[in-house]
Amino acid sequence: MSLIVTGSIGIDTVITPVGRAENVLGGSCVYFSAAASFFTPVRLVAAVGEDFPDEHMGVFEHFDIDTAGLERRAGAKTFRWTGEYQQNMNDRETLAVELNVLGEQLPPVPEAFKDSKFIFLANTHPSAQLALLEQFPNAELVVADTMDLWINTAAEELAALLKKIDGLVLNDSEALLLTGETNMVIASQKIVEMGPKFVVIKKGEHGCLLNHTDGVAVLHAYPSGNVVDPTGAGDSFAGGMMGYLASDQVSDHLDLGAIKRALAYGTIVASYNIESFTLDRLREITREDIDRRLAEYADIIRFD
Repeated sequence: MSLIVTGSIGIDTVITPVGRAENVLGGSCVYFSAAASFFTPVRLVAAVGEDFPDEHMGVFEHFDIDTAGLERRAGAKTFRWTGEYQQNMNDRETLAVELNVLGEQLPPVPEAFKDSKFIFLANTHPSAQLALLEQFPNAELVVADTMDLWINTAAEELAALLKKIDGLVLNDSEALLLTGETNMVIASQKIVEMGPKFVVIKKGEHGCLLNHTDGVAVLHAYPSGNVVDPTGAGDSFAGGMMGYLASDQVSDHLDLGAIKRALAYGTIVASYNIESFTLDRLREITREDIDRRLAEYADIIRFD
């Protein structure tokens, strides 16, 4: 079943304690789509500028991502981001950002995409997320991402969005900000009471917390000693999760057990993502590699 995603496509320059990568492909849409493509067909809606390198299109072809909704906008420039990670690989400083085409309106959704049943609303203004969601009245599963900027500046629109989606993905500091709580479990329960059937709170190297109308779960991160670049880890995590839920392996996409397994898959895809700059490592692996590491992960977290 087809999964559609909107979000950013950018050209990144990334500095980590391991090295430096200049003018590489990045953006939330890119990492999410690549991760999800291991499980299900992916449709992408995004815009780039006329300066977008042709060689980057080969990445979408490699992952068999449908780019009919990708608009190369004349006279515009592609979103660019430069960031540097500190020694612990957790703290990151944005050195430069150029919104460029990302600050403009999203391209229209192709008619052929409007039968999509699985929708991921990547991080953007909640009003834009709501407008996009209206184009998919028959969606079976809708999950959104958000950030502190929208929590602070678009609270009313975000509240309306939360009543219309099935799931929300955000990080721990954002969850506390959204609810005004200091306890993560209480914060997660409050978010579910705001409308979505489940919330996934990302905690970086400490894994994630799931609060679902049917229960609570905690998943640890995969223990990795090979961290090259954390960029896109959260997006690839969400992509692995949504890709699995949208796959034909799942019959009930809102089942607590299915979502827990989806989070495990997201954890594994993200663990590969951080082993290289940009998408290099994801381009090397197969679904079999993911399943093999998932089995190792299951052994690690098993306590009987």
